[in-house]
Parts: sequence; structure tokens; C-alpha cells
Amino acid sequence: MTTTAKIAVSRSPDSYKKNPARQVGAFAVEFALLAVFFLTLLFTIIEVARALYVWNTLQEVTRRAARSASVTDFSDASAMDMVRQNAIFRSSAGDLILSPPISDEHIRIDYVALESESNSNLKQVDIPSGALAACPARNFHTCTAKSGAANCIRLVRVRICQPGGAQCTPVPYQTMLPLVNLQLNFPTSETIVRAESLGYVPGMAMCD
Repeated sequence: MTTTAKIAVSRSPDSYKKNPARQVGAFAVEFALLAVFFLTLLFTIIEVARALYVWNTLQEVTRRAARSASVTDFSDASAMDMVRQNAIFRSSAGDLILSPPISDEHIRIDYVALESESNSNLKQVDIPSGALAACPARNFHTCTAKSGAANCIRLVRVRICQPGGAQCTPVPYQTMLPLVNLQLNFPTSETIVRAESLGYVPGMAMCD
């Protein structure tokens, strides 16, 4: 038998049957390549499903916060903290489940006045925190005297924003699984409702 014939025989399929270690090595390489692709696809599907869940949940969070804030004393810091915590389905400070880094600190509650323009249209104007009435009774008195006053709370707006800052900066999406990098921002999920009692009850003492 010539040297060429010996090489051909050594590379024949029968040689792999006689050397199972070579087959195991080939299978290991193939599995590693397929596993990376499969896990990346699986984690991406899970993250997209979680993103859809978060998108819908954040809208419910702002709706809950706005509804509660419209009947809560805006001058009571502890009461407003509870509004934010209850909005993310908690009774204490912390993150919204399956939605890091969203927490009660990311819920921004603004109070809005409706000012009359020259053409009789109403314009929404944010009321700076320093211009808010000192208590619900004072706000009630202001709105009774002039509903279009610049510091009369007519609307409550809730959004999901980065804590701090004058502008509502969207919160970057944070993935929970490896191998996935979604370049997204959480939606602000803005909700605006009509201001109701804001914590005022008839007979409440007037503040300074």
C-alpha cells in the first residue's frame, strides 16, 4: 500500500468510529457555537417581553399616582412619599418589580395651572414648587377667588423621569439578562388628571 493510500484510509469515516474522542471534540465545538446563538435569541425574547410588560405597567403607575395625588395634601411630604410608593405597588421605598432602576424616586408629580389667554383659550402652565400654596385650604381659597390664577392648581401631571433636574429626562432602559443590549429609554408615560380635593376638607384651618 502506498503512502497516499494510507493517508486516505486514516481519514475515512471508519477512523472516527475507532476514535470517539475526535467526535466528542467536534460535537463540543458545534454545541458551543449553537448555544451562544440560542441563548442570545432566548434572552432577547425574554427582554423584549419584559420591556412590553414595563411599558404597560409604567402607564398604570402614573395613572395610580395621578389619581392619588389629586386627592392628597401636596404640602404633606410623607403623604406624597406614600403616593409614590403605592403607585409602584409598594408600601415602602424601593424599585418597581422587574423594572430596575425604576423606583418611587422616578415618579415626578407636577401641579399645573390653567391661565386664560387673550383669545379665551386656556393655557397649561407648570406651577413652580416655590409658588405652590402653603396648604390645600389656601389653594382652595385662591382658586375660589380666581380659577385662572397662576398658582391655582387645576391639573395634576405625573411622569416617569430621572430624579432631579428641571426637565423630565427619560430613564435609560436597563436589561436584566446577559448577552442582550437594548438601547432604549423607559417611556415617560405621562398622565394628566383634574385636581380634586388635593387634601382639602370643608372647615380646614387656613394656613399662613
